[in-house]
Amino acid sequence: MSAPVLLALLWLVVVNVGGMLPSRDYHWRFAYGMIALGIPLLGWLTWTQGPIVGLLFLAAGASVLRWPLIYLTRWLRGTKRSEPAE
Repeated sequence: MSAPVLLALLWLVVVNVGGMLPSRDYHWRFAYGMIALGIPLLGWLTWTQGPIVGLLFLAAGASVLRWPLIYLTRWLRGTKRSEPAE
């Protein structure tokens, strides 16, 4: 196995374990750090292994870090959370 694949698998394990640990800020700082490490790693992996492997790891990373992705899509659309009914 190549170095990018091993590092991507290690990244997935670290993200999953980090998500299980308790956090006061709901894991947002951890998620930002993992996104900052994951984007260049995903680029390196896609460059060396091809787009199919890159898309598979992109889907795996998006499934683990789904809330930052959900908030990003909401922000890009300009929609906000619905207010509770009075």
